[in-house]
Amino acid sequence: MTTAAPLPRADSPDRTESAERSAGADTPRARRFTPGPIFGAIAQLAALGIVGPVIATVLFGLLGAGLGLVPALGVGLVLLVAFVYALFGLAWLEYARVDGLYGLGLPPLAPRRRTRPGFSGFLLVIWHQFIDGTMWRAIASVAISTVLGLVVLPLVTAVASGVVLAFAPLYAHSGLARLAVIGGVDIPVVWTPLVGVLVAVLGLAALGGIALLHGIIARSILVPSREAMFAARVQVSDQRREGAMRASEVERTRIERDLHDGVQPRLVSVGMTLGLAQQKIDDDPGAAKALIEEAHTSTKAAITELRQLARGIHASVLDDRGLDAALSALAARSHVPVHLDVRLEGRCAKTAEAAVYFVIAESLTNAAKHSRASECRVIVRVRDGGTLWARVEDNGIGGARVLPGGGLDGISNRVLAAGGTVRLDSPVGGPTSLEVSVPCAS
Repeated sequence: MTTAAPLPRADSPDRTESAERSAGADTPRARRFTPGPIFGAIAQLAALGIVGPVIATVLFGLLGAGLGLVPALGVGLVLLVAFVYALFGLAWLEYARVDGLYGLGLPPLAPRRRTRPGFSGFLLVIWHQFIDGTMWRAIASVAISTVLGLVVLPLVTAVASGVVLAFAPLYAHSGLARLAVIGGVDIPVVWTPLVGVLVAVLGLAALGGIALLHGIIARSILVPSREAMFAARVQVSDQRREGAMRASEVERTRIERDLHDGVQPRLVSVGMTLGLAQQKIDDDPGAAKALIEEAHTSTKAAITELRQLARGIHASVLDDRGLDAALSALAARSHVPVHLDVRLEGRCAKTAEAAVYFVIAESLTNAAKHSRASECRVIVRVRDGGTLWARVEDNGIGGARVLPGGGLDGISNRVLAAGGTVRLDSPVGGPTSLEVSVPCAS
């Protein structure tokens, strides 16, 4: 059972983050239009004209077979799932093809992620993938490019024929005194160079026009408008703000609960013990001394709890010595043995380090309290692209859920506020793994 924290929601976070990064002044649509590599476009269109119909046949075959075998639920469902992800693969290739051809800086197409556990969650993510507008725009681009490729193929043949005609006088001595060209019309050899050059020039002009048309259509379909980019940026900002507010609310509730259930009763007990000691100090000094010692012990325990609570709010070692040292201290205090594998070069932003730190701290706390784990493994890296990535694994009983107001909900919203993503995988019976990715410069 794979469960995603509330961060991804209906949209892929990778796509919204990429849209946000692309929503600056230097957006693909904001750049001045250039014709692009015309010959590369012609070659790709010609290839699509050959393989495109084959791909369409395979896709329609999968769809037809899947729908026809729906009564045999297992077989039909497998074929329909294969059809959906074949569409996604084709769309991903189209984005990569167009971006590689024109250098538009398009974000890579990312698959939808689960938002619910179980079989219903699997069906839901398949449905969301099938209705993904971004994927279908890429499919439309493939279809149009295939049609253009079917036009390109005869034009390429015409250009080749024109070149042959242009050099016809060179092999006229072979007995070909006259050449049949279009509709069985014979052209004298003396005119073939002119006709050949004309056909070749017209064919090349048509090919160039089709290549330019392909570039315009691809940009129109695959490059989001500036309005859409700004809308995506606003949406991500709203999600971050909402996540920050929810994270602060969960944190406030946790602090209130810890104070109410832990420190407050202990301090009340200290006050009552000191009051009893005050009453007995004249009549029974020995009992009063014992009560004072008890109050002293309770006071030290309350101070320890307050320190732990303060450490849960802010880890000073994180600011002073960095994430590696803070995680080492965290692992040393853990009630479950922790294998720590941290490889970092330099520091990330405080927001990113704090988000990852508290994710790991909450995960280790859950492992000790709920999962019955005997060991944990923590891996932290800075991946290409400047992303701080961490993975926490335990060998417990699994079954972890993101519940409103719970610890996982709190860390999910904290990561969302930092612009990151969380992925939880916790099947019943275990093991449990939690992955988090946060922009290092958040």
